[in-house]
Amino acid sequence: MKENTYCVIMAGGIGSRFWPISQTSSPKQFLDILGTGETLIQQTFKRFRPICPIANFVIVTSAEYKATVLKQIPELNPEQVLAEPARRNTAPCIAYANTIIKSKNPKATIIVTPADHLILNEDEFRNNLVKGIEFVTKKDALLTLGIKPHKPETGYGYIQLDNTLEDKNINFKKVKTFTEKPNLEMAKVFFESGEFYWNSGIFIWSLNSIDKAFHTHLPEVQSLFDQAAPFIGTHKENKTINDAYLECKNISIDYGVMEKASNVYVQTASFGWSDLGTWSSLHEYSEKDINNNALISGKILLYDSKDCIVHLPNKKLAVIQGLSNYIVVESKNALLICPKENEQQIKQFTTDVKTEFGEEA
Repeated sequence: MKENTYCVIMAGGIGSRFWPISQTSSPKQFLDILGTGETLIQQTFKRFRPICPIANFVIVTSAEYKATVLKQIPELNPEQVLAEPARRNTAPCIAYANTIIKSKNPKATIIVTPADHLILNEDEFRNNLVKGIEFVTKKDALLTLGIKPHKPETGYGYIQLDNTLEDKNINFKKVKTFTEKPNLEMAKVFFESGEFYWNSGIFIWSLNSIDKAFHTHLPEVQSLFDQAAPFIGTHKENKTINDAYLECKNISIDYGVMEKASNVYVQTASFGWSDLGTWSSLHEYSEKDINNNALISGKILLYDSKDCIVHLPNKKLAVIQGLSNYIVVESKNALLICPKENEQQIKQFTTDVKTEFGEEA
């Protein structure tokens, strides 16, 4: 099983919601956001090593980050790092990886994962992966890992289970519906129903199953990579891939395939997962003081402050007094002070900074 298992790590995002630490020149997946001594992509690679041989890793990232990936994961060969010439969302990213893997091993089983997730119980996570791999090798299925929610969350997509079609005692369920990030009222309904799980964005499928799904549901995307396939491994590979991306539309795998296919299943799980999409999510999973403040880095003294997250350069000294439920983050050239309840505006802040100053910070 192991020699046919491939791991595709998607690492092309810019992590704008973690500004000002995460910037286009150095996105969050290449940073030690958690203060562990390892970047998020290094942790992700390490997490999947017991499941997948090093030679079977494929990292898909923007062309500008290829050198960074190879520096941070020196075990990889350059050809294992696929450089996207343009950002076109997750469906083209996966189609590109499929094309490369197909040229090496048509019998492959593939795990697809973002580069920047947090997994607290890694042993349980890997146990789930092994079971998921076994499931898709026996069944023509597109499998996604669904996380049992512990609160109404508006920052995640949701998967509704179809409990009428499967034994209620097993962890593999047919998917009934996908729902994008809901408002708080709807999130409470989802949470209380017990039928909805968080959409982790981690997928497991056979190459054959995902290839058929692309041909059925995204033929216009698949045809571009089919045209490039004969040139993989030749001197024309870069040009044909560039041409494919030039014509390819921007579309997610969820919208383009998962919400349309009839053979989508969810593996229900609970292993301490977060997509680390916001400063609030980082606060939730970080060590906190008696006033629920998460002090990630820096020399920090807090007075009369609670429920805050503070992330400063290691040698920066800060004294903060009288803040409640705030984000305080400084990078080498920018400072953000923002109520946590307004953090969805951070993406707009970065746009405004570029408009006003012509750069991210």
